[in-house]
Formats: sequence, structure tokens, C-alpha cells
Amino acid sequence: MSLGVLNNISAIYAQSHLNQTQMSLQNTLTQLSSGSRINSGADDAAGLALADGLHANVAALTQSSQNASAGVGLLQTADGALSQVTNLLNRAITLATEAANGTLNTSQVSSADQEYQNILTEIGNIGSTTNYNSQSVFTATPVTVFVSDGTASGASTFSETVGTLTTASVGTTSGGAGADLTTNPTLTAATAQSILTTLTDAVQDVAYQRGTIGANINQLSAASNVASSESVNLSDAENNVRATNFGQATSDMAKYKVLSQTGIAALSQANAVQQDVLKLLQ
Repeated sequence: MSLGVLNNISAIYAQSHLNQTQMSLQNTLTQLSSGSRINSGADDAAGLALADGLHANVAALTQSSQNASAGVGLLQTADGALSQVTNLLNRAITLATEAANGTLNTSQVSSADQEYQNILTEIGNIGSTTNYNSQSVFTATPVTVFVSDGTASGASTFSETVGTLTTASVGTTSGGAGADLTTNPTLTAATAQSILTTLTDAVQDVAYQRGTIGANINQLSAASNVASSESVNLSDAENNVRATNFGQATSDMAKYKVLSQTGIAALSQANAVQQDVLKLLQ
């Protein structure tokens, strides 16, 4: 190898390797400081696409779990209201049974009827004033609950119908509206027995409606749990792709620090070699 001063090839090689080492060290320090192995598309293009896709799935599933939980809240509100309706109906049954007894006088029957009328009014109030998020709970219009992982194939829509609640439609049956308490609106002794039968039917219809609501609550709870579980699993998968391996990163940092120091030393020596040319001119 001849001596020359036009190009210091050794220094060029040393500088090139030193630049690569510095870039690698900078990348490793970025991974350690951010906690993420992928900080740009250049770090791992395929890994970035996978991690971002998983993150989108997690975002959709997290919200879907909340959607299902909100649906459960709506149905539980309806179930709690119907529980109170059952209590009112049981009291009405007591009154009807009492009024049907011929030992009561007219004034006592009238008092029983007044309480019965109050019960009818309260059942109607429960049906018209029970709200969830400023929306009426007791309606025949289905409420849709959307659950998805962010993809078309992973989307499900649940249609939940609570049903109406009025004195003309108390509870629901498999065939539609429940018992009508307005057919015999007035707890005389002559009508008490007929009203008693209607009230007993209403209790059964409310029980059927609560059973249907309960089944829907269980369905949405399961959907919420599945979405939550899937979200956790996908978050773990994303973490495995994106997160910094601190054991590997700290090992790389130590390696690149040593290489950086040796590279600087090598570059210094390569620059010093050309100074030997001056000795030939002395």
C-alpha cells in the first residue's frame, strides 16, 4: 500500500463505521427513553403496521365493552322499575282480595278503591318517567347495542326491546302486550274478583318481561366480558411487538458505546498515519 495524502482511506473507513455506530447508539437510546422498540416506520415497517392495527382493534373493543355495559345499565334500570311494579301489584292483589269479601261496608270498599287508583297512577308514572340517559326506558322501540373489534367481520349488533309499561299494558307476554288494568278500573265487591284475576295475570306478565330482560342482561354482560378479555389479549400482543426489550437494548447500548470509543480512537490513529508522510520530507 502506497503512502499518499489525497485520500485517507483508513480514516474514511473509520469515519463511516463510526457514523453507523453513532446512529445505532442513538436508536438504542431512543428505544430506552421511549420504551418503544418502534419509533418510526424505518425501525420496523411490518411491525409498525401490525402494532397499529392491533391498537385500533383494542380501541374499538374497549369502547365496545363500554357500549355493552351501557346497555346492561339500561336494562337493569328497567328491571329495577318492574320490581317496584310487582310490589305495587301485590299490594293491589291484597286490596282486591280484601274488597271481594262481603264483610266490608261501602266506605271501606271505597277506601280500598282509592288506594287501588293510586297504585294504577303510580304504575303509569313509572312507565312514563323512568329514563336512562334522558331517554325513556319503557318503549317498544328496540335499543341497538353495537360491539366490534374494528373490523366488519368482528361486528355484532344486539337489539334490545324493553317494552311499554302503562295501565293498559302491564308487563309483556310471548304474544305481545301484557295485562290491561283499565278493563275494570273501579275495587267494588262485585268487580273485585274479576280485577283480582287481571292483577294476577299482570304479575305473571311482569315476571315474564323481567325474565326476558334478565336474559338480555346476561347476553350483554357476556359480550362486554368477551370484548374486555379480547382487548387485554390484543394489548398484550401489541406490547410484544412494540415494546422495548430492555435486556437487549441495554446490552446493545454497552456494545455501541465501546464501538463508539474504539471508532473515535481508530479515526484518530488513521488521521495520524498521514502525518508520517511529513517525515519523508524532512
